[in-house]
Order: sequence, then C-alpha cells, then structure tokens
Amino acid sequence: MLDTSARLLRLLSLLQARRDWSGPALAERLGVGARTVRRDVERLRSLGYPVHATPGVSGGYRLGVGAALPPLLLDDDEAVAVAVGLRSAAAGGGVAGIEETSVRALTKLEQVLPSRLRRRVNAVHDYTVTMPGTGPTVDVGVLTTVTAACRDHERLRFDYTVHDGSGSVRTVEPHRLVSWGRRWYLVAWDLDRQDWRIFRADRISPRTPAGPRFAPRDPPEGDVVAYVSHRMGTAMWPYQARVRVHAPAESIADRITGLLEAIDEHSCMLTVAGDSLGVITVFLSMIDADFDVIEPPELVEHVARLADRYHRAAHPPTPGA
Repeated sequence: MLDTSARLLRLLSLLQARRDWSGPALAERLGVGARTVRRDVERLRSLGYPVHATPGVSGGYRLGVGAALPPLLLDDDEAVAVAVGLRSAAAGGGVAGIEETSVRALTKLEQVLPSRLRRRVNAVHDYTVTMPGTGPTVDVGVLTTVTAACRDHERLRFDYTVHDGSGSVRTVEPHRLVSWGRRWYLVAWDLDRQDWRIFRADRISPRTPAGPRFAPRDPPEGDVVAYVSHRMGTAMWPYQARVRVHAPAESIADRITGLLEAIDEHSCMLTVAGDSLGVITVFLSMIDADFDVIEPPELVEHVARLADRYHRAAHPPTPGA
C-alpha cells in the first residue's frame, strides 16, 4: 500500500510537470507496466483529479481542470512561495476582504508543512516588518467582475466616483486591469468619449449583467504598461516640466520617476510632473546633476527664487553686521 501511495504521488508529480505524457513514457518513469499506469490513473480520478486519456498511437494522458479543487502537490520551493505570498496578502495588499481568506489558507498549509519548511516561512514572517497600508482598498468582487469582462471581451457598465465625490455612469470596453503598488487601475476604451481612459478600481461599482461582446482593440500606445506609466507619470498631473539634464539617461533612470529620452551619450531630456512647482523642484533636486529648464517659464522663475534663497542660506550675514 505504501508503494502504491508513493507511486500515485510520483505519477501526479509527473502529470503536473508536463502537459502531455504517453502511457509508455509514464510506465518507464514509474518502473511499472502499462496496466498499472491505467489503474493508477483511475485511482487519481477517484480522488478528484481530472486525468484525460486519448487513445491511439499518438495518445496519452493529460491532467485537466475539474469542477472541484483536488489536493495539490507542491515541491519545497513552491510551498514556501505560496506561504510567503499568503502571509503578504494577510498583511494587507490593497484588496478588501482577502486578509481573512489568506489567513485560513495559510493555517491549512502550515499544518502540513515539514518543520524545515516551516522554519523558512517563519523566518520571513518574524524578521519582516510590514508598514500599515493607508491607501484605498478594492473589493475582490470588483476585481473578478472586471477581469472576467476583459477575458470575455464584454462591455462593462459601472458607476464611477471621481476625486471630488461626484459620480457618473460609464460604458467601456475593458482591456486590462493594472496593479501598481497598492492600487488597481482599469485601462479601457470609453465609448462615450471615444478614447482610452484609466479608472481606479476602488471607485468602480459594476452594473450587471455585462455585455454585449466586442472585438478587442490594440492596446494604447502599443503597450498598456507604457501607457499607464506615461499617464500616471505625467499626463494626469496639473504641472509638467521638461528639462535637459547634463548626464546620461541611464545614470539617472533609477533616481526619478519621469519620461527620459537620450539626447546623446552625455545628456538627456526629462519630462517630469507633479501637483505643484515645488514638488517638481524637489524631484529635480534628486537628480544630482546639472540641468536646464526648457519649460514652463513659471518653473524657471521658481527655480531662480529657490536659488536666491539657498544662496542666502549658505551665506548668512555676519552677526552684528
């Protein structure tokens, strides 16, 4: 019986590791005959694993998707990765209601983890400090509804609340859901405005049912990640600036968030944005390189005033003078 159980686990591991297996190949890997493989496949089916069989010379076995979740077989690294991911979700990841579910799943997993793996998982937990989240959370039901509409290419209608509290009903062709930090954003084609738009998922209240279906469009700017990065980095802020930085683009790319365009091997053009000119100058001070303000003129004046202030701070008057 022990040999049979061990062989079933080995068979399950093989079926999970590769999409298709021939009967002879499985028999050779398990060191048994073809009849034993067929019996073991039937045992896996009785445990809830949907193993599909295709007859013929080119046939074989494939682990499919069933109606119920059967037991999972994980190697050491996979088990640790799942446990660490569940701990992170339990600590709060911007999705409302997922913390309790993650704790329940983590408890079940830790009950069956060997002591050597439990020590690895606990080390991550005991020596990691999680900063409390302060951002908005999005309901998991909203995420599943939106992603299902993206997958099925179905129009989505929802109530949307903007930053000032006002609301409107939007009808869109959803493209992708983007996770950025603790926030989730829907990139979609707005049918009323006939343009691409970005919507914060925590401000979306879907109306059901979804539909009708639509033919998917090419992603905006050819790449949805580049589009969101561009929009969130510059276009959505009230103040924008362009400066020529006297340094190679690759030398400052990790110091600032903005759009970089190489001019030559010694300089680059930087487009940066913020909610005020003061914020932009703070960003520019982090470059640690000389730069020329190209636009807007208001930023030139603001930088000049700051330069005078910093000069006075560095050369205070002599006491008593």
